[in-house]
Amino acid sequence: MIMTFIGVPLSVIGSLMHWSNIILFIIYCLTIIALASFMGRATESLAIVAGPRIGGLLNATFGNAVELIISIFSLKAGLIGIVLASLTGSVLGNLLLVAGLSFFIGGIKFKRQTFNVYDARHNSGLLMFAVIIAFVIPEVFSINMSDTKTLSLSVGISVILIVLYLAALFFKLVTHRGVYQPGPETEAHQDEEVPEWSKGKAIAVLFIATLAVAYISEHLVHTFEYVGETLGWSELFIGVIIVAIVGNAAEHASAVVMAFKNKMDIAVEIAIGSTLQVAMFVLPVLVLVSLFFETTMPLLFSWQELIAMVSSVLLMVVITNDGESNWFEGLTLIAAYIIMGIGFFLL
Repeated sequence: MIMTFIGVPLSVIGSLMHWSNIILFIIYCLTIIALASFMGRATESLAIVAGPRIGGLLNATFGNAVELIISIFSLKAGLIGIVLASLTGSVLGNLLLVAGLSFFIGGIKFKRQTFNVYDARHNSGLLMFAVIIAFVIPEVFSINMSDTKTLSLSVGISVILIVLYLAALFFKLVTHRGVYQPGPETEAHQDEEVPEWSKGKAIAVLFIATLAVAYISEHLVHTFEYVGETLGWSELFIGVIIVAIVGNAAEHASAVVMAFKNKMDIAVEIAIGSTLQVAMFVLPVLVLVSLFFETTMPLLFSWQELIAMVSSVLLMVVITNDGESNWFEGLTLIAAYIIMGIGFFLL
């Protein structure tokens, strides 16, 4: 709370007085993380009222709102590489770091934790489609294509991804709502939880925090180039690790807290639901939004990014398909994230 009330005014003053880009970069990042924690608390309150599925969806949506805002301003500045890298980082961060920390922290307190196996298997299929099919296909097919045809392919796939994502929400929240019920443990936890904030206050906090994040994100984007040159960080590393962690801070914190409370349905929904939302909604929307900017963004990742994402999806599918987790599985996911982080740092 203190960082939020200090960080927001400092961000405004620093940008107006043209402080050092390194100092501003640190202030902006810490302030966005602090604001994200407010968003996390607000969405947790809403999750208690709305239930695990809708709560997880709300958490993922407002967590990704931060990243979407940063990405739009990065697109406007022509930083296509950072946008794609940050979205790669978001997929890796959610599947490996967020889920890994949730399984690890929750697993230390509880020897065996369970979550809805039907949701896990449903999400596994969507993850395989969104990352392995929708991301790899453009890379393969565009090898002998012109830039215009590549962009047309990217736009077509983006529209299909958005339609399928909306259909998936309709499936889970409307036509098959209640068909695959969570276990009695989840329902018991749901009954005894009391929201920290009222529904109205939580929505107001989300709205104000999102506006503040939008303002700070616009200024944060302009520090990337200087910070990269000064610290020797590549555009890929800034996007995959730094921007992704800052942009997903709300989900990181919320998922771990939920796992510690043994509310694994929400924790898993945040980690995997957020990944699906990035891959099937945020990224396609950014491809379409880029059509209105000077520099367009085709749906093309580097081979390093693609292999890292595909590996993460396969590992996550194998670990979650039994509907159970423990601390060792969490540690395995974290180890995979660290290995990939070292690789991107050294590129």
